Amino acid sequence: MKICVVALGKIGLPLAVQFAAKGHEVIGADVSERVVSMVNDGAVPFPGETDLDVKLKEAVAAGLLTATTDTTAAVAESEAVVVVVPLFVDADGVPDFGWMDDATRAIAAGLRPGTLVSYETTLPVGTTRKRWAPMLEQGSGLAAGTDFFLVFSPERVLTGRVFADLRRYPKLVGGIDAASAERGVEFYNAVLDFDAREDLPRPNGVWDLGSAEASELAKLAETTYRDVNIGLANQFARFADTVGVDVTKVIEACNTQPYSHIHTPGIAVGGHCIPIYPRIYLWNDPEATVVRAAREANAAMPEYGVELLADAYGDLSGANVLVLGAAYRGAVKETAFSGVFPIVAALRARGANPLVSDPLYTVEELAAHGLPPHRGEPVTAAIIQTDHAEYRALKPADLPGLKVLVDGRRVTDPAFWTGVTRVVIGG
Repeated sequence: MKICVVALGKIGLPLAVQFAAKGHEVIGADVSERVVSMVNDGAVPFPGETDLDVKLKEAVAAGLLTATTDTTAAVAESEAVVVVVPLFVDADGVPDFGWMDDATRAIAAGLRPGTLVSYETTLPVGTTRKRWAPMLEQGSGLAAGTDFFLVFSPERVLTGRVFADLRRYPKLVGGIDAASAERGVEFYNAVLDFDAREDLPRPNGVWDLGSAEASELAKLAETTYRDVNIGLANQFARFADTVGVDVTKVIEACNTQPYSHIHTPGIAVGGHCIPIYPRIYLWNDPEATVVRAAREANAAMPEYGVELLADAYGDLSGANVLVLGAAYRGAVKETAFSGVFPIVAALRARGANPLVSDPLYTVEELAAHGLPPHRGEPVTAAIIQTDHAEYRALKPADLPGLKVLVDGRRVTDPAFWTGVTRVVIGG
């Protein structure tokens, strides 16, 4: 097949490379000339994705992957179009479809009869049928489900391990009609491989969920579940702090029973997915009080971590406080909705002088994100925000003069921290 992948970001580019690795001819379309130029040179435009550098070079060298800024022309050459353009959500949970609207109009202008269009960006339920189908029809003069095929098939991967996750998890597909679903299933069977999994109710592979709406809801449901579960774990942890109980021992004990799957509490929930998709769900279902309460509980955790620090340290006015970790997740160079930003704000509100360090970021990169970089100044307090592996071996000698450490991720060894007050969330 000839396939167009629209948006060569941290999901789109690995997908394009995966499709090329299966022998298909792939055109990647992106609005960034820098990204397009790098991809055509076989260079990865962002760090941290396992095996992407090698696989990209192979695909480009084989002539199976090229990139362009002309989405319409790329679509016109393609039998299938996969869309992974970002969708943004504001603080009130209102989606901003601007970039996706622009991409959809460009796709429509090049759409030919018989083409499959698959949206992978997480969307509010009903968007594929009610927004994209009419827009594609208007721009192309073709009829959805008759002249071209339209499905929603959510990406279900984590950055850093995209290729492994593509094999590990079933590929969900939902069409606007049966013919679209059939084409979608056929397409993904031709571009993906799947690991055998005995734990699934049916064989791993491409699963037709019956409608675009079911597929849209499945993605929102699985990510919202995680936010709700983490919110519950954080509530347990905060209560455990008031009664002197170690919540990790409680959770470990609970999870020995097969119906308990309590997640891990922590100082922040970040990234492109978990903080955002519950808000998209709430846009569809504003009466979902459980979802709203969990999102509020998780959003309050950075402030709670600073509160724990102040309780142990005392007045933070003028204190140099080191925030360890700018990334939202360990080993991933990404600050999207990272807890570092509200932690820095909360420290400043208490009169502290926050400083930030992260093994993945240079001083200049931290400053470019609006974060005050640590340049070796002495610090008397610290908060671990990211679960980087480097922090597991952290000792008081690494931070001379430190009085209090709040380990928001429980990554440090308590045996190392004699002589310094070490505080964890949940006892």
